[in-house]
Amino acid sequence: MKDVLLVLSAFLASAVEMVEALTIVLASGLARGWRSSLVGVAAATLALAVVVAALGPALTLIPINALRLVVGGLLLTFGLQWLRKAILRASGYKALHDEDAIFAKELREAETAPRDERAGIDWYGFTLSFKGVFLEGLEVAFIVITFGSTNKNIPLAALGAAVAIVLVGVVGVLARAPLARVPENTMKFAVGVMLTTFGIFWGAEGAGAHWPGSDAALLGVLAFVVLLSLAMVTLLRRRRAELVPA
Repeated sequence: MKDVLLVLSAFLASAVEMVEALTIVLASGLARGWRSSLVGVAAATLALAVVVAALGPALTLIPINALRLVVGGLLLTFGLQWLRKAILRASGYKALHDEDAIFAKELREAETAPRDERAGIDWYGFTLSFKGVFLEGLEVAFIVITFGSTNKNIPLAALGAAVAIVLVGVVGVLARAPLARVPENTMKFAVGVMLTTFGIFWGAEGAGAHWPGSDAALLGVLAFVVLLSLAMVTLLRRRRAELVPA
């Protein structure tokens, strides 16, 4: 069960980040030219590979309990941020994530930016694609490395991420448009729940706690986080309904 949750978490988190990266790359390619944009994507991918190659082996040298404590804290930080935004969106306190609007904004800015070519590469298009892929990919790399190292199974976490990256990439190439119909807000809610669950589980283990039922306790923690999150959505919706006139 832990392996299933591990792959699912890596897949969902990677899919969310890659949908956002795809929106940026599409805007860059359509407005500035595909050559510069694809070179930026390639450079970002190479940089991410270097980061993964450097950090992956380094984490294996850390004692497992210390690693779980640190990773648990980091996952809680990321997970609670994602979950907070997802709860606010679901309850109506924050606008839903709109890929079409983001794409239109990025496209407009790319079209109006001054052109600066060096060695046949448009610098703005290259930088826009590089930044989008690298920053979004960095979160994917972090999730894969931390999940895989803590669970002693980096290939399994990498598998979930790779499937998501390939799937989003293929659909993006075929559609040549932002994936606005992907239920990204629901996926972000699920990722926030997953990251928070693993953060609680591994953080407690790293601090010396022993979960009843060992890995099976993950399901109990997951249920607790889901129920608490849904309860907060319900309470916030009721509060908003009371504050907003009919």
